[in-house]
Amino acid sequence: MFDLTGKVAVVTGASRGLGRQDALTLASMGADVVITDVLVEDDPNLQQTAESQGSMLAQFAVSQGWVHSNATAEAIRQMGRKSLAIKMDVTNRDQVREVFKNIKDEFGKIDILINNAATLDHAAQIPNQSYELWDRDVKVNLTGAFNCTKEAWPYMVENHWGRLIFMSSVAGTLGGFGQASYSSTKAGLIGLAKTAALEGGRHNITANAIAPGIIESEAGKAAAANNPLYERFKARTVFKRFGQPEDIANTIAFLCTEEAGYITGAVIEVAGGIPLFTA
Repeated sequence: MFDLTGKVAVVTGASRGLGRQDALTLASMGADVVITDVLVEDDPNLQQTAESQGSMLAQFAVSQGWVHSNATAEAIRQMGRKSLAIKMDVTNRDQVREVFKNIKDEFGKIDILINNAATLDHAAQIPNQSYELWDRDVKVNLTGAFNCTKEAWPYMVENHWGRLIFMSSVAGTLGGFGQASYSSTKAGLIGLAKTAALEGGRHNITANAIAPGIIESEAGKAAAANNPLYERFKARTVFKRFGQPEDIANTIAFLCTEEAGYITGAVIEVAGGIPLFTA
């Protein structure tokens, strides 16, 4: 059970954090995995690339040495799977189209797409939300996932099999104070996932959204350090602790299996019970 041998997966935003763990977990279950990210450690202009994204988090990831695109691909190859790390900007439609075509040519097919790439550094109440960062977040978080889904779609239809995962958030199901752009785009991904589920059923393509709570990735740990708000968030979970990247990756991996073939259009919260009304 739960064997992905022979499947080809693409994970966007997989240089670090949840995307990286997703890729490693899929590979551990037998899948060949393509790592895509705008940040790749052998990019001679890595710092400039990070700065061009208009993301403080991307720049912080570079400064902290959190970029592991090639290293993740190598770790997957050490498992005996096939893997590549490819620099790709999900907002660049021509580039996305070319990358997905090259993956199809190199790997023979595309079975699984994990839409993980996202921005997460725009924190301000609505009167102070930046127009520029709002537009950026929509472009990366929502339109980027659409771009990748659109390019992967015909290859899944061709195989009459596919698994689409959209990385939403409890900010998308509950709203997020000071997170108008982030929560709106994450809510939009739920609508996109449900539409893909409706349209994909006739092609044996499932589409589901994952809504994580606060997860102790590199960025999650950095954000929580010395921030009293995060102690309140932790107290809202029924376990009184934050989740681990493996909690998300294991859920995603299951949804990609044959055994999960009747699950589609679902929004699965992996949040330790944060949405529950607790005392």
